[in-house]
Amino acid sequence: MADDGTTAGTEDAALAGVLAAEHAAVWGYGVVGAALPVEGRAPAAAGEQAHRDSRDRLAELLDERDADPVPAEGGYQLPFPVLSAVDAAALAVVLEDGTSAAWVALLDAAGDVPVRQLAVDSLGAAEERAVAWRAAAGRTPVTTALPGLAGS
Repeated sequence: MADDGTTAGTEDAALAGVLAAEHAAVWGYGVVGAALPVEGRAPAAAGEQAHRDSRDRLAELLDERDADPVPAEGGYQLPFPVLSAVDAAALAVVLEDGTSAAWVALLDAAGDVPVRQLAVDSLGAAEERAVAWRAAAGRTPVTTALPGLAGS
């Protein structure tokens, strides 16, 4: 048991939750990029790569703990049709907000300092990407006071 009273199983479950969110983000960024003009796809490609890197790190971490990494689904339900660059930016916001919520849940469950640091760093990176996508989607405010928390 970790010093703060969480169990390794709870931490592993939260890691698996983040991994599931990262799988969805990787898939979703394919949709985002496809809806953008070729010259505007670099941020989508960078976002997808960031989520691939997180996904791979999480799968490795779960494997090191002898916990089975959750597999990616064959496809994911889109929250709305993505028919324009603005829709693509709005979808990217949804993806970043979804991973942010999962990283916050990990912060709540994590006892290991390196896992908590990974969550903090990843949460900050997701919010940085979300700020740019909110601006591209025409949303205001572009920043969130407490990323990953409902209603923030």
